Amino acid sequence: MKEQDDFLLEEGSIFPGKTYVESVLKPVFEDQRDYLFEAMFDIHRAHVIMLSEQGILKEEETAIMLKGIQKTAEIEPSSISYSPEFEDLFFMMEAKIADEIGEELAGKIHMGRSRNDMGVAMYRLVLREKLLSLIHAANSLSDAILFHAEQHTETYMTGYTHTQPAQPTTLSHYFLAIYDVLQRDITRLWSAFEQVNQSPLGAAALTTTGFPISRARTCELLGFRQTIENSYDAIAGADYLLESASSIMVLMVDTGRWTNDFLQYVTREYGAFRVADPYVQVSSIMPQKRNPVSIEHARSLASSAYSDALAAMNMIHNTPFGDIVDTEDDLQPQLYRAADKAIRVLNLMRAVITTLKVDGKKLMEGASKSCITITELADTLARDHDVSFRKAHSIASSIAKRSVMEGKELYDWTVSEINNIIQEFGVQVSLGKEQWERVISPEYFVKIRSIQGGPAPVEVKRMIEERKCALEGCIEKWRAAADGLANKQRDLRNKTL
Repeated sequence: MKEQDDFLLEEGSIFPGKTYVESVLKPVFEDQRDYLFEAMFDIHRAHVIMLSEQGILKEEETAIMLKGIQKTAEIEPSSISYSPEFEDLFFMMEAKIADEIGEELAGKIHMGRSRNDMGVAMYRLVLREKLLSLIHAANSLSDAILFHAEQHTETYMTGYTHTQPAQPTTLSHYFLAIYDVLQRDITRLWSAFEQVNQSPLGAAALTTTGFPISRARTCELLGFRQTIENSYDAIAGADYLLESASSIMVLMVDTGRWTNDFLQYVTREYGAFRVADPYVQVSSIMPQKRNPVSIEHARSLASSAYSDALAAMNMIHNTPFGDIVDTEDDLQPQLYRAADKAIRVLNLMRAVITTLKVDGKKLMEGASKSCITITELADTLARDHDVSFRKAHSIASSIAKRSVMEGKELYDWTVSEINNIIQEFGVQVSLGKEQWERVISPEYFVKIRSIQGGPAPVEVKRMIEERKCALEGCIEKWRAAADGLANKQRDLRNKTL
């Protein structure tokens, strides 16, 4: 172990020390460069315009400042690298603006604000774009799911509970269930977006400023929905990060569940789904293999996105209520990466589903086995023959058990054999052949379940039509938000005095 004096000789005697540079400043600089560059200059523009409109800056000063800001903003971010001369990207860019317009004018840009409110504003600008991109990907996936739901209203399949064959349903019914969960995920993303899309600018370090600024004007220029009124809240509040993280986490857990189903459905043994060639990989040694790597990557990325979002939440946990490093530059990239990975997951599964081939015959075979229509026997006895449901259930259970013991499917029993079993329970009921054929029919089982939300084709088609209309509204909502922000950004960047 080196002695303290020798160690400090290498580290340096003043801030920042070598280790601090390598462990903190340089990585943070690179994240700021990669994520916050454009947002930072948009905030510069909005703040300068507001200062001018409030009479804090002269018009001629403002014009020079905006030109200098624009010239500096045209630097290619990838060409910038960390320099120990500057603490972070903000100070480096401030120096470059000063090179363009002089230190006196460059120094005036920072009047009435702090790194605190500016930093939070940058994070919010970037995060709202990530959330909008994620909503767009979710809408696109929704469209692909709804398309397949429409194609398979009479594609019969096994529905599972506790991972065991339960009752017949349709692929359309299954896809609509996935779709509805995704819509709730989208609702949560929109909620997060609304919380993120609020302006902290004007809060300055914590208590606003003595300059006569207009918080409402910078809010408007940057396309924020509203101003976070309490200046302490604007700097200290981190719930916008928590809500964003939690919405991504729920989305990825929900998506991972049905993605896992897909990996079962594409197996040779199950054989229900066939993934298109662009999304499967042939083994390097086993040429018969069609490895569904696209779905595997989607499942893996979903877990990774969840983990990144959870890391962000954990970094906020038990932190003080105020400006604190934990919620800033080290945390933000966790959320950005979580959103980016989540987008990759949704895009992958959209491609898989859009090009998916379904083996309806194979699915139908499964829906005819494992006694999964036996519920209809109990219902028939209770509904049509006035047998108590408990006794009817006991009869159905007995037939299911005997089927398993004897290695039979329901369609292997004759109606006379079934009637004998029924009568063993002291029930004087004789089913007709047609009644028994309905009991063992997946089509009939599904058709008769036309209660709201059920799998009957007529009910599923109604749900699809309603959801198609709703999805159009969701897509239009996204388009309006995206176009609105793009227009605000364009107007801001084109504004000169």
